[in-house]
Amino acid sequence: MELWFSEPHTPDVKLSIRVDKQLYSGQSDFQRIDVFESKEFGRFLTLDGYMMLTEKDEFIYHEMITHVPMAVHPNVKKVLVIGAGDGGVIRELTRYDSIEHIDMVEIDELVVEVCKKYLPQTSCRLNDERVHIFYEDGLRFIRSKENEYDLIIVDSTDPFGPGEGLFTKEFYGNCYKALKEDGIMVNQHESPFYEGDANACKRAHKRIVESFPISRVYQAHIPTYPSGHWLFGFASKKYHPVDDLRAVQWKMLNLDTRYYTTKLHQGAFCLPAYVENLLRSVE
Repeated sequence: MELWFSEPHTPDVKLSIRVDKQLYSGQSDFQRIDVFESKEFGRFLTLDGYMMLTEKDEFIYHEMITHVPMAVHPNVKKVLVIGAGDGGVIRELTRYDSIEHIDMVEIDELVVEVCKKYLPQTSCRLNDERVHIFYEDGLRFIRSKENEYDLIIVDSTDPFGPGEGLFTKEFYGNCYKALKEDGIMVNQHESPFYEGDANACKRAHKRIVESFPISRVYQAHIPTYPSGHWLFGFASKKYHPVDDLRAVQWKMLNLDTRYYTTKLHQGAFCLPAYVENLLRSVE
């Protein structure tokens, strides 16, 4: 008998991956957590039946959400990561010796423990001495923070369930307050392709534009996410993501990346016309 994992992307479209075996299935206080093993994508994590990452393509997401702001901001010392229980963002951040302190806020401790056991490729740096993990709601955590972080990375799930509060105007306003005067916030911005995802993308973009003086959107191709066309948001108090790109300085770090380059960085902000129109409609 063949075992397949299927995720609906719309009522008429779904992603299906042949599964060799199921490594874990459990229910936390917040969501169902599953880990599968497949021939094509290696191990992959799903939450409530929705794909979070696969071993084969996770590097694209984690490099693009991390290295884009790091190549712009000249002096990141303290970082807040919200979500990211799989550890992929932490893995990329800890490659920078200049970062002194990383706070990670994850609502679901079981996600972290499952990823440590079954997804060591992404969770391998969660024990770095600079990383401080808080198991609580990100919206509640950030309310008390002011002028504290150089960079905030919002690696949230989709805008429903446990991640719903991380797409509100209150949350983005609190992120603005928690950043220092030249701080940057980056978030996963959903996909612009299917109607339901595009509406979520517009809602998030509208609320970020209302909170930050500089707000731009960039893109990447992630095969296992709906439509494969995925967006990220770059919001800043001071720095423009392209005009203030420090390409030479970033290259001098000699970081080995598989997707991100400084040339790709510039091109990622050149959006298709339909995406520009989508975003412009709420700006």
